Amino acid sequence: MSNIVRLVIACVILGAAVALSAFGFWGWGILVLLIGGLVLLTYFFNEKMIVAQFYLRKENQDEAEKWLLKIKDYEKELNKKQWGYYNLLLGMIESRKAPMKAEKYFKKSLSLGMRMSHNNALAKLSLAGISLAKRNKREAQQYIQEAAKDDKNKLLADQIKMMKSQLAQFDKQVQRGFRNY
Repeated sequence: MSNIVRLVIACVILGAAVALSAFGFWGWGILVLLIGGLVLLTYFFNEKMIVAQFYLRKENQDEAEKWLLKIKDYEKELNKKQWGYYNLLLGMIESRKAPMKAEKYFKKSLSLGMRMSHNNALAKLSLAGISLAKRNKREAQQYIQEAAKDDKNKLLADQIKMMKSQLAQFDKQVQRGFRNY
């Protein structure tokens, strides 16, 4: 359902709540007001995204993907601030199947922007892993440094350390490879 339709429905329901309260039906007015508030809340937080995040936390990738794919046109169905998060979730799901194909989702999520810095750090850290898989050391280092800057609350500190150690192992592999020639 389009976000505009949700907003119109919420306004109609809230108007009905005010009318019921004005005519003296306080109980029904409060109940309809709560329902209208719930519909208005879905304008800002899409229920499909919330359910997909729930399944991702439970590590059920298939169900999360099902719920995300129910969003046909994210530009119409989601609030503009959720576009980046939608692409981040798709990238996280796609990275488990085909990591190289997930790169476009992570880059799109960064270009659309996300409010929370640790989500930006997560996207950059994932891009660093993809760059390492492509054997692009310079780009991987750049993404790791940017992720470290964005991770202000140190939520991803362990993952950043692990990625730096993988980068150091990459250097050792490259040096061993040149000695064999």
